[in-house]
Amino acid sequence: MTIMIPAWVDGTLTPVEKLEAHQKGLRHKAVSVFVLDGDAVLMQQRALSKYHTPGLWTNTCCTHPAWDEAPLDCAIRRLNEEIGVTGLSPQHRHHLEYRADVGGGLTEHEVVDVYVAETSTDLSITENPDEVMAVEWMRFGELQKKVAEEPTRFTPWLKIYLRDHGATIFGDLAATTVS
Repeated sequence: MTIMIPAWVDGTLTPVEKLEAHQKGLRHKAVSVFVLDGDAVLMQQRALSKYHTPGLWTNTCCTHPAWDEAPLDCAIRRLNEEIGVTGLSPQHRHHLEYRADVGGGLTEHEVVDVYVAETSTDLSITENPDEVMAVEWMRFGELQKKVAEEPTRFTPWLKIYLRDHGATIFGDLAATTVS
């Protein structure tokens, strides 16, 4: 299935095939969601079948909106498609841009709407094996420690979010550290 996403080509927002956007490093729209229960963050390990960053740990879910899809609608859709979660009300937390090499000659140059949804750790989760290999609730301070000690186990964008945008996305949690 060809997935068309909003990307800027010669300064104009244009529908572009998702893989082409990554092959050419085109600036394109994206959505990321973090589901939290207090200081616990629901993390996912990407499926080994993903065409970039397979097997790496990342935020709860992330994707690219369809050409005519609103970012919030996209966030809600992907929570269901990736981890089978419905009924949450993600709140817009940040709008940011980053560029990262994701391996295999592919580049993410994303303009991202970041959402946070509050819930409890007893949330019913059904992982889509085409998208997600595993999920785990991680305390925010422990997540920071793991990323610092084993950065190759985490996606480039997660490291950018934590390093450059942590206070905006996570508020007071960003001050949490584990010794």
